[in-house]
Amino acid sequence: MKISNIDILIKKSNRKTLSIYIERDGSVCALVPEKLTNEKVQEILETKEYQIHRNLAKWKQLNERHVLREFVNGQGFLYLGRNYRLKLVDEILGQIHFTKGRFLLSKHELDNAKKYFIEFYRNKLYEKLKPIVNRYQSEMGVKSNKIKVMELKNRWASCSVKGNINFNWKCAMAPTEVIHYIVVHELVHLTHMNHTSAFWNEVDKVIPNYEKQVEWLKENGSGMDL
Repeated sequence: MKISNIDILIKKSNRKTLSIYIERDGSVCALVPEKLTNEKVQEILETKEYQIHRNLAKWKQLNERHVLREFVNGQGFLYLGRNYRLKLVDEILGQIHFTKGRFLLSKHELDNAKKYFIEFYRNKLYEKLKPIVNRYQSEMGVKSNKIKVMELKNRWASCSVKGNINFNWKCAMAPTEVIHYIVVHELVHLTHMNHTSAFWNEVDKVIPNYEKQVEWLKENGSGMDL
């Protein structure tokens, strides 16, 4: 569906209200109640044209902070909310090493650099997630099924109806307190699948300052990439 030359992906679900959001890649999506006809959806979206343009402008402003990283000496890479410099070394390592506040990469393995970094982030995040997930599951009285760290296109994490929770490996770039928020966000989805007021009330009970973590992701999310 098009509104003012903007393509909008329509997703119908069992919900009461229509909401619009911008995906991390800049595409526009609208979650709409199943009972609404396409004509009615078009009518509602046209009344929200200003909101759509405003949200897109904000997305573009935030994504100006996107960092194009190169695998060269001195390049900074995010890890747990801080930037650490890359050092190229002569010896073959077969992976990324993180030691004394530096990332080490063999200058002979530059073709594998991105793959090595993803493996590093994936493994470190999985290790960090286990105690965090266990802590909040115990506090909240919920139980997830499977926990995975993987590539997710436009989300930091996702929770399925079967209780499987997937985390984007890029979450390893965020500060620990932000990772805590992402974990709680997904665990609350075990009982509240949609972002209703009840959902956010539950998040707030566990992490009263969660808005601060949401804001950090909005401001820094575009830089959490390779």
